[in-house]
Amino acid sequence: MRPTALITGGSRGLGAAIARELAPDHDLLLGGRTEESLGAIVAELPGATPWPVDLLDHEAVAAACSGIDRLDVLVHNAGIASLGTVAESDVAQWREMFDANVFAVVALTRALLPALRAANGHVVLINSGSGLNARAGWGAYAASKFALRAFGDVLRQEEPGLRVTSVHPGRIDTDMQRALVAEEGNEYRADRYLRPATVAQAVGNAIRTPADAHPTEIVLRPR
Repeated sequence: MRPTALITGGSRGLGAAIARELAPDHDLLLGGRTEESLGAIVAELPGATPWPVDLLDHEAVAAACSGIDRLDVLVHNAGIASLGTVAESDVAQWREMFDANVFAVVALTRALLPALRAANGHVVLINSGSGLNARAGWGAYAASKFALRAFGDVLRQEEPGLRVTSVHPGRIDTDMQRALVAEEGNEYRADRYLRPATVAQAVGNAIRTPADAHPTEIVLRPR
């Protein structure tokens, strides 16, 4: 029986790259806001099933998880980013970052803990370099990613039957990156950033690490 992996934000970018990386040896549940947004990647990958749910609707998340009795891998890839100094950003922006990047992760993990425990599963948190080093103008985003790292550290200690890996990539060539670079007012050059497939391979390597080892943290930087 093939292991099952659930990947949030699976419709494009890094999430789709992780789906392609895991597809050869995993059955996939691909999370996204709508089934339509997942159509292309599901059609591309045999064994992939759409799992459309709004991760900010915690009741809908609990309902969507109710039929999952066993889960080998949970990849928290969905997230958002926006820029702004402390003086420029308001509380609503900070709340939005934490809702999407922290609270949604906590709610989904809690809903799936019984299924993960049943499989001695693996939780992968797609964090960021901003979860290790905060920079001016990135306060709300960095704070949410520092909190996500703390969540992973706590989960690892509280659930010894699970493996929990925090992945901290540098900037990745995705649509979200293009939006951030435009917000910064800079020219976009894809060759400055990590390729999604490269980060996805690192995620796959962590998941396929033999069971006697626990990959706790992965840090990737563009060369």
